[in-house]
Amino acid sequence: MLERPHSTQAGFVKALIIGLSASVAFGVSGAFIKPLLENGWSPTAAVAMRTVVAGLVLAPFAIVALHGKWNTLWRARWRIVGMALVGVAGTQLAYFIAVQRIPVGTAILIEYLAPILLVLFAWATTRVIPKKVVLIGAAVAIGGLVLVVGPGSISGDPVGVFAAFLAAIGAASYYLIAARPSEGLPPVALAATGLLLGSAALATLGALGVLPFTAAFTEVPFLAGTAPWWVPLGIVAVIGTAIAYAASIMATGMLGSRLMSFIGLLEVVFAALFAWLLLGEALGVVQLLGGVLILAGIAFVHSERPAPIEVVTVVPDDEVDAQAVVGDVVNSSHGQLLGDTDREPAASTPV
Repeated sequence: MLERPHSTQAGFVKALIIGLSASVAFGVSGAFIKPLLENGWSPTAAVAMRTVVAGLVLAPFAIVALHGKWNTLWRARWRIVGMALVGVAGTQLAYFIAVQRIPVGTAILIEYLAPILLVLFAWATTRVIPKKVVLIGAAVAIGGLVLVVGPGSISGDPVGVFAAFLAAIGAASYYLIAARPSEGLPPVALAATGLLLGSAALATLGALGVLPFTAAFTEVPFLAGTAPWWVPLGIVAVIGTAIAYAASIMATGMLGSRLMSFIGLLEVVFAALFAWLLLGEALGVVQLLGGVLILAGIAFVHSERPAPIEVVTVVPDDEVDAQAVVGDVVNSSHGQLLGDTDREPAASTPV
């Protein structure tokens, strides 16, 4: 697993702010997309529309960021394809299959096991056992997630659970793809191209009938009144998708996939908070406690300190021989100087 720890405290604070902003932005989606889903929009159509609009919003920024280096897109083509098919379309597809068979709370809880999968992935690939502080942080964070979602919501059939687990793998893959070396591809360009290709993949699945693909272009409930369908969709597309993906990819490149995946758990907390503020849904003490536990888990994971790196200088053989000769000369000269000054005086011979 590729990790890019911050080099300075200021750099970490900046990356943390970007990561938290991404979680807040992702958390906006649920409260604003719900009126569409309750008024004739299928989940596939809503997500395909939000991703294509978000991709188009980010496209001008991506063009400017590329500075005309279009070959960068070709060099990073597999990263872009992976982000589109796995990080966007694949994860969403698996999640939608899951929520059709199991409660939403169960699907969310399983999908957000992604940080645990990343810890296990690092263990398997590096053969280094995770430190206790990471394991404790993971357990505390997942415990907090259970409290936010609600322990009573954990149920469902095996197919739904399997689909949710695939969504967890997709989410973990998203963080790994986002953390890979950029090869000169700006985060906003990765977000824009990934969203556009991902939306095309989702629209294709809808057109083929793999998932229901319906939309109703009417007014929907919005805050205390009503609004055209494009108002909540626009908020979700710009804030909950464009800004969210761009900020998340940028923060993952700065913090590393594992830490950012734990910060991503806060999306569930912010989603519950926005649902309380905008939709009037209940937000109890247990959910707030769960949010505190997630923060504590993030703190535990961040407190891990990397092992010290031993720096070894490799010297060519000819330089080693030269250094040895010089050392012999110096030692020899040093010995002669000592002999002239520090030699023991000769014993006197009686006459």
